[in-house]
Amino acid sequence: MQGWRTWRAGQYRAAWIQKVSGGRITRGVLLLRVELVNESRSVLWECLNIRGLPEEVWSGRIRERLGRMNRSKQKVVVISGAGMSAESGLKTFRDADGLWEGHRVEDVATPEAWERDPEMVLDFYNQRRRQLRTAEPNAGHRALAQLEEKFSVEIITQNVDDLHERAGSTRVLHLHGELGLARSSVDEQLLYPLEGRDIRLGDLCEKGSQLRPHIVWFGEMVPAMEKAEPIVRKAEILVVVGTSLVVYPAASLVSLAPTGCRRLWTNPQMVESGSLLGFEMRETTAAVGLPILAEELMNGLFTPETEGGRP
Repeated sequence: MQGWRTWRAGQYRAAWIQKVSGGRITRGVLLLRVELVNESRSVLWECLNIRGLPEEVWSGRIRERLGRMNRSKQKVVVISGAGMSAESGLKTFRDADGLWEGHRVEDVATPEAWERDPEMVLDFYNQRRRQLRTAEPNAGHRALAQLEEKFSVEIITQNVDDLHERAGSTRVLHLHGELGLARSSVDEQLLYPLEGRDIRLGDLCEKGSQLRPHIVWFGEMVPAMEKAEPIVRKAEILVVVGTSLVVYPAASLVSLAPTGCRRLWTNPQMVESGSLLGFEMRETTAAVGLPILAEELMNGLFTPETEGGRP
């Protein structure tokens, strides 16, 4: 065999050539390279002993190997922010005037605010919960849910609403808590589904303490980061959407993506740091950009082979 010969199966392409060592061909040994077609990124190098085997046997084994790899879905990790929720009619965490639904963040989203006026804090989140019941997932949410047909998708969201889940996404990690849950004010492990109910003063957990919103307030730790970090480290495609990622510790997640990971950032305003971090920047909204992105990824997985040939 002279030169590399290739064969395509789904998102993977195999290329092989007779192994050469010290300038001499090692008879009966092939050097096999498997790469992701869309990225030309090698994911496997291996030496195959084909001594005495007819070509239809060893080439069949390569095809079988590619088939097994192709059935293992590529991992897409999405980091979503308030911009996605805003397109469904929910107010972003800080509006342009520095207020959140007319309130200073310091008055409704800090432990000090809770200690100072728990009734006002409860009322604020009860109103947000009622507002959420009137909102619907948008086209961006639905596009991410659709990706699960052909990809292994995990969403890490800074949002506290349930719009990702209602759109059909099955693996969603909420960094900053969830409006739909109450938690004990003395034991953060005690969580209670609210199922649309309000939290009132006098609503107690099983340990006898007041229930509070299951929201990570300013000044509190973000325990979900321990789960988020290994998810990003395994990403093959990283999508950032609806956020400028200026709030830490969430902003630190993008630096954990592995070398070779494809990086895509969709946001109405360009984020200068995105290009510096190797992201392909798309200046558009989630509802417009994500359906296009999802279609590209879904179609790219089964793009016909355009180079090389069967052995």
